[in-house]
Amino acid sequence: MSKSKQELLGYQSHLIQDNLTYFKPTRTSTTVTFAEEIRSSLQEPKKSISPKFFYDENGSKLFDEICTLPEYYPYNSETEILQSIEKKLLPYLSNEFHLVELGSGSSVKTRLLIDVLFKSQKHLQYFPIDISEILDQSAKSLCMDYENLKVTGVVDTYEKGLDFIEHYDDKPNLITFLGSSFGNLDHNEGMKFLQRINTLMKSDDLFLIGLDLKKDHEVLHNAYNDSQKTTAKFNLNVLKRINEELGADFNLENFEHHAVYDEQKGRIEMYLRSLSEQSITIPKSDLSITLSKDELIHTENSHKFSISQIESYLKESNFEKLEMWFDSRKYFALVLGKKI
Repeated sequence: MSKSKQELLGYQSHLIQDNLTYFKPTRTSTTVTFAEEIRSSLQEPKKSISPKFFYDENGSKLFDEICTLPEYYPYNSETEILQSIEKKLLPYLSNEFHLVELGSGSSVKTRLLIDVLFKSQKHLQYFPIDISEILDQSAKSLCMDYENLKVTGVVDTYEKGLDFIEHYDDKPNLITFLGSSFGNLDHNEGMKFLQRINTLMKSDDLFLIGLDLKKDHEVLHNAYNDSQKTTAKFNLNVLKRINEELGADFNLENFEHHAVYDEQKGRIEMYLRSLSEQSITIPKSDLSITLSKDELIHTENSHKFSISQIESYLKESNFEKLEMWFDSRKYFALVLGKKI
């Protein structure tokens, strides 16, 4: 890709080491800032904080801890599938694929896919797309461990990052969206997201998405209310982040983690519950709020899907389902598709 083409698309390259480069937008960002978004969402009648703000450095570490908990099945279930599908995935791959990952993801899962791709090709280019500007240590570790791997990170939204990669060269991409992040979106948001991904894909691209399945309520409850209270720390950490970055005065001891399953909506809903009537100021958001006792701040939805719902999503967003794989307990699904 020529330098002029990079600049035309509004990106500047940053060489970290020989086989690790990041592209960042040079254009002026039009995205709403952290301070502005917190101001908007916390002055609504039903207060909320977007789950995308969970993942500062400490939040990311806490989420890694959550993935090791015995109650938190999604990580182990998806990893089990990835470890078992090599022979089933290889027939869809040629010696030309790039690996594209939406979100930096777990290096364990990424490595499993890299290992599969290296069975069909000698060289591989890996594109992690993430809005975060933190250059993950795992990318450097991957470069050290795989001699013929080149990592090209794109620091941007998923959609803009995919648009950049589609213009990068003519090689097909295996685009992956692992974990259960898709479940954070409501139906309309999810449909728009899938349709946008589909539009940005080349005809020979493949899309691999992880989806959490509907299951026993107790299993769901325990996954989000673990005995070590790590999920509670993760949820509360977003208030700590607002304190540190926006100068707020949230007292974390005045809040508790609250996660419930809404069967009708088919989703876990996660909140922070105010334990008393209290007032909070957030100077950098130019905001003061009052919370009543037991008032909830919504932080995340995590939708669970039936197989028929998954097939409906795919059909409506113009994807052909090639494969649907499950873990041994049928807790989780990995779906491989291509655009129709």
